[in-house]
Amino acid sequence: MKLDRETEALLFWVSSSTTKPLWQMDHETARAEYRRSISKTEVGPIEIGSTRDLEIETPAGAIPIREYIAPVPSGAGILFFHGGGGVLGDIDTHDTLCRALCLDTGATVFSVDYRLAPEHPFPAAVYDGVAALKWLTAAAPELSIDPARIAVAGDSAGGSLAAVALHETKGRLVAPAAAQLLIYPALDLRAKQPSRKDLVDQFPIPEDMLYWFFNHYFGLAWPIADPRAIPALYEDDSGLPPTLIITAGFDPFRDEGFEYAQRLAAAGVPVEYECYEGTVHGFMNMGRMLRVAYKSMRLRMSTWLKEQLDGPGA
Repeated sequence: MKLDRETEALLFWVSSSTTKPLWQMDHETARAEYRRSISKTEVGPIEIGSTRDLEIETPAGAIPIREYIAPVPSGAGILFFHGGGGVLGDIDTHDTLCRALCLDTGATVFSVDYRLAPEHPFPAAVYDGVAALKWLTAAAPELSIDPARIAVAGDSAGGSLAAVALHETKGRLVAPAAAQLLIYPALDLRAKQPSRKDLVDQFPIPEDMLYWFFNHYFGLAWPIADPRAIPALYEDDSGLPPTLIITAGFDPFRDEGFEYAQRLAAAGVPVEYECYEGTVHGFMNMGRMLRVAYKSMRLRMSTWLKEQLDGPGA
């Protein structure tokens, strides 16, 4: 396995940068730099039908959510959780990815602006994720969404939140979720898998970056026995919706995604696993630079989502 040409070019470009690494910044400065870097690597604007900013009320306060409506809505919905290690990222950093999901599938996408650490450490984001999923399934008819045609999706740390929200609400939703899309998810902070050891210095999340995330998100006492922090610890994976897990060959989280796919399959969950071998973590936010990986996996995800959301009985 080797890096593809576009990824090699990206890494050369990164190596020439004089910008200080994110893990050497305070979290506010890092957030601004993360937004700036994504603006340079993201694909151009994607036109859809319309967007609307909403808020849902929870005991912990309001959660902002952006609704993306397709030119011809299909009546399906996708609840999306952005990545960023639980510290970085927001609705705007993942606006383009949500627009792509909306345009490609016809589903109405709801992007959750969950609370971030260190201001709101674990498990605040988990509570927000669970609240958002419960809200969407309950409010679906008012939003012109079929509650039986809702997928839950997320990238990186958002993939973990998506997985946890489905576990924590199993059997407690208006209708079971129809699909789960996990894009290079972070699922096991214990670093037991070979990819975590073999790719400790790999851009964009070398080990120093990962520990910066974990220390901000979890504080000094990491919850290594809590499945809400480590979804691989859930004892019962049965009853989860059909799942597509996307990973990258040069991603420290690669083997976590593969192992989770094996766990779900062993529990009888329909699972598809796809590793784009030649590139790195975060490539869906780097479509301007990593065009082949981005286009290939964008098509793979949208095709699969449409199969799950628009299949027989939809």
